[in-house]
Amino acid sequence: MGRAEHRVELDFEITFRNGGGLQGQGFRLDIPGDDITDADAGAQLVRELGLLMVDQVRITARRVLVEPHRRRAGADEAGAGADRLVELSHPVRDGLVTYPGLPAPVITDHLSREASRAVYAPGTEFHIGRIDMVANTGTYVDAPSHRYADGADLARLPLERVVHLPAVVVDVRGSDGRAIGAEAFLPYELRGRAVLVLTGWSRHFGTPAYGSGHPFLAEAAAEHLVAGGATLVGIDSLNIDDTSDPRRPVHSALLAAGIPVCEHLAGLDALPTTGALFSAAPVMVEGMGTFPVRAWALVPAAGATGGPSTASGRGL
Repeated sequence: MGRAEHRVELDFEITFRNGGGLQGQGFRLDIPGDDITDADAGAQLVRELGLLMVDQVRITARRVLVEPHRRRAGADEAGAGADRLVELSHPVRDGLVTYPGLPAPVITDHLSREASRAVYAPGTEFHIGRIDMVANTGTYVDAPSHRYADGADLARLPLERVVHLPAVVVDVRGSDGRAIGAEAFLPYELRGRAVLVLTGWSRHFGTPAYGSGHPFLAEAAAEHLVAGGATLVGIDSLNIDDTSDPRRPVHSALLAAGIPVCEHLAGLDALPTTGALFSAAPVMVEGMGTFPVRAWALVPAAGATGGPSTASGRGL
């Protein structure tokens, strides 16, 4: 005889940060065991309903039932027949300033085409370029050794941490303030995902405006992402941390948990909320913890597989 499956039946009250509220009675959720706390039930409820800008969740009644799960086949899969690649990187060019205070790359010839004609047969020429740059140039990935001396460097960063990751795009454009709190991630399933934070700040890349006033994750958001089992966290902003905080708590928390960080992304607004596969693989350089990447996403032909609604308390 198979193991019994359980569901929880909830009565609840939800309030929203922009006003309004939502009540429900007898709402049922699949649960893995025969018990669940009010806090866990509330978080799962927000994810299932796809609610944003939630202020508080109050569970007024909770009943665990022995009942089969209502599974949705393929709900978490990206799908087959993907036909669209989305570029998520900024191009690197000579003189590009990625991060204020760090030197721009210098791109030159090691062997020019003209000079190569003296080396090869008539009609044959090649170009060998040279680039001198700091590792934090363009769109790049931070491995744990960027922050911790005993952390994995780029050569030891597992491919499964940076390639073909189911992506969830968290759109925080229009949020009040610069700090992005844990509440922004409550509607989303995080475990095993590349969590990509769409702030819209990438529109300033390559201009002086990019270097100040950028959005960033709050420390509580980093702790939530770690607890939620994110595989990688990316952002289309100058830094995932508040650069005025020398502790760098977001880098510290994520990299301590072995979660790579991808900064200076672009084009996240071209992705569905869920359903894309994200990749951003750096060169396997021993002894370094940061390097530029060509970041991209593979989007299924059918487009988005669905995701959290952008609705809040008003109008529900």
